[in-house]
Amino acid sequence: MAVHYFARLLNFFILIRVIFSWIRVNPYSPLGQFIYGVTEPILAPIRGLIQDVFKYQGMIDFSPILGIILVNMMSNFVINILR
Repeated sequence: MAVHYFARLLNFFILIRVIFSWIRVNPYSPLGQFIYGVTEPILAPIRGLIQDVFKYQGMIDFSPILGIILVNMMSNFVINILR
């Protein structure tokens, strides 16, 4: 159950980061640093994979979508192992 809540919290932080990018929140503010610090270890490898595999360097960042999917898949995997 804690795994599920942790995954939902990570998904929430990723969504907050997306909203921050839309409204141009200062990433150096304490809240910005926290959100970016929590989500960057998840999103940076995905962003690199998208750029390496698909050669995509467009204006739309798809890493948050894939990050949420990955967090949910990992959460379901861990929950099924623990049952």
